[in-house]
Amino acid sequence: MHKLAAQLNDTLQQQAPTVLDMLSNLGKEMYYPTEGILSQSAEAKSAKKYNATIGTALENGKPMHLKVIQDTLSAYEPKDLYPYAPPEGKAELRQAWRKKMLKENPSLEGKTFGTPIVTNALTHGLSIVADLFADTNDALIIPDKNWENYDMVFGIRRGANVVTYPLYNEQDLFNAEALKETIIAQKDATGKAIVLLNFPNNPTGYTPNAAEGESIVQAIKEAAETGVKVVAVTDDAYFSLFFEDSITESLFGKLADVHENVLAIKVDGATKEEYVWGFRVGFITFAAQSQDVIHALEEKARGIIRATISSGPHPSQTFVLKALESNEFDAQKQQKFDIMKGRALKTKAVLDSGKYDDAWSYYPFNSGYFMCLKLKTVSSDALRKVALEQFGVGAIALGDTDLRVAFSCIEEDGIEELFDLLYAAVKEIEAAN
Repeated sequence: MHKLAAQLNDTLQQQAPTVLDMLSNLGKEMYYPTEGILSQSAEAKSAKKYNATIGTALENGKPMHLKVIQDTLSAYEPKDLYPYAPPEGKAELRQAWRKKMLKENPSLEGKTFGTPIVTNALTHGLSIVADLFADTNDALIIPDKNWENYDMVFGIRRGANVVTYPLYNEQDLFNAEALKETIIAQKDATGKAIVLLNFPNNPTGYTPNAAEGESIVQAIKEAAETGVKVVAVTDDAYFSLFFEDSITESLFGKLADVHENVLAIKVDGATKEEYVWGFRVGFITFAAQSQDVIHALEEKARGIIRATISSGPHPSQTFVLKALESNEFDAQKQQKFDIMKGRALKTKAVLDSGKYDDAWSYYPFNSGYFMCLKLKTVSSDALRKVALEQFGVGAIALGDTDLRVAFSCIEEDGIEELFDLLYAAVKEIEAAN
């Protein structure tokens, strides 16, 4: 083991041995190199004559660039576009995102948490979590309504066992009791559980209300009290798109200091929050008992970034930072929120009209991009194919009965026609059968 990794592990052993136990074998081996090219290049920034350390090109004291590219980006200085961003991300952006987190999540006030590290969007952040904490046969606990890529990231890549529990209970509320039982069930296995909470949920568009949120935190706390070490990850991809009857902040804040056996990690990003899907700017943030523990985890995360993508794209980080600093940001974001909320409420009103009740019901939704139909008479894959081939409508089949519909990408005046066409496709299949 490299001496720098050993030093980080020693810090964790002394200050948070449960966190050290949560790390995967790779996580224990990981460190950020403070010797060699990176450290020598950092020292050479003080070179008064020539700095011949960095693998970039300069011209007239500025980063070398092609005019054909700079002409399309003339609002930005070359220094904010062309050089490598640090592996942990642009410092100003990290601070701006932390400030935004505090503003939007009052429960973080007074908690010990780090400065967000920039990732290449959310999937990369989840991949870092998987590398740091998931070993073969470790349990990844997610609800039965989930994003299929979790299995790729944690299961196929890292060998974790994907364990599910019912998202909803009999009252169509979040099933906190099932979550707790599923975590406790890992006590006699590996003694560790990676719990992934995704609100607003993909695919259902559901976010718990305040009472449900408290029950989730309590469930994780009670499971941790039995001795299970819990890596509690909030996947906040659709954060801020809370339309009605839900919590409006991440559970990260309340999990940050809930129990010594719980390590809270927040994965979020500008992707959906700021409508910049192709920019690929995400963040990973750690909460822990002390800044020393957070520093050790951040160094390991930086090491993984250095060993995989080296660093994220600089231009998109600059674009997001400029947006966050703009006086027009809040007003423009509110305008888009109002459009998204209008689409969600229109969807609910259309579904509640009663004219489709013989074909489907729907799972509770109140946020995000999506909702899910629960089909009564036909299979979801059959409906998906007929709707696409005969009615020109695309939707996602999940399991035998569930069909995911993204109202986010449908103009409000097209929503009723969308469901009319899906209903016509159901009738087409029924007639053929």
